[in-house]
Amino acid sequence: MLAFRLSLLCGLTFASTSVDVPGSARPADPTGPVRHADGTALRRPLPFFYDLYTFRGRNGRTTIVTSYAVEARHLETETVDRRVRYRFSVTLVLADAARRSVSGAHDTVYVDVPRALSSDHLLYTHVEVLAPPSVTTQQRVIMTDATTPGIGQMYSEYYPIPDYSGPELMLSDIALGKPEEKEENGWRRGDVTLALLPTSQLPSSAFDVFYEIYNLPAGHTYTTEIAIEDVGRPGRASEPVRLRFAGESGAGPDAVLPELRRVETSLPRGSYRLTVTITDLTSGATASRSRTFDVRGRDRRTTMVAALPDRR
Repeated sequence: MLAFRLSLLCGLTFASTSVDVPGSARPADPTGPVRHADGTALRRPLPFFYDLYTFRGRNGRTTIVTSYAVEARHLETETVDRRVRYRFSVTLVLADAARRSVSGAHDTVYVDVPRALSSDHLLYTHVEVLAPPSVTTQQRVIMTDATTPGIGQMYSEYYPIPDYSGPELMLSDIALGKPEEKEENGWRRGDVTLALLPTSQLPSSAFDVFYEIYNLPAGHTYTTEIAIEDVGRPGRASEPVRLRFAGESGAGPDAVLPELRRVETSLPRGSYRLTVTITDLTSGATASRSRTFDVRGRDRRTTMVAALPDRR
């Protein structure tokens, strides 16, 4: 039986028509290892996890945030001042051949620890890109080992970028993160800081849920329903667990209302779908968004690596 407890951490404002999105942008099979400029293959691939999340951006564009995670065993290390250093680089490229536009972001990050981490210790970070909405965009998500040249991996597929500029009630993507991380190391969105995780790497005990409601006028009363259903066991799935509550929109002039909530779970290992549904009780408009996620069954050690320039 599914069971969870939800607590409101922060309130903000946004909106949308009903839409269902795949829970994770991580393909089962990579495009292949990144190659050198001369076409020769790298030493070895670098398996990693990732997810893309979209939100309303500036001037009609869309903000795309990519969360990355890699197990320590896949990275090379070096010793600096008697401490073990892990370094890796992350890149996101969004290319639209039809529009002849390219957007991208790149960071090299590192963490120093007193001793080598356990093999399954998860290191994670994020990058953010602003791009125009498009249905013909191809994404390339890349990670390379910054300690030893020749180790890297690229995942590539078509990735439609939604348009959040309309006037109707809308919801952004549902972003998921690990609670209790140092605030300064997380992804910042307005007054909210979230330790973003790929949806395949969520802990079993608790995780944060962040989304934005668009075009819910200030002063309008509304209801929120959050449902979690088991989708990993065909024929054995139980009824979704639902939580409903009411509130009054505090959206500002930008018509954006962000909400950050913490879900404390007792979910067994498996795959689940989380659905957020907003109903404007004044106008009767509704908006819904879903994302699937995986619970690993145990909480392993993780370290967020701040997306800061490598000052080696």
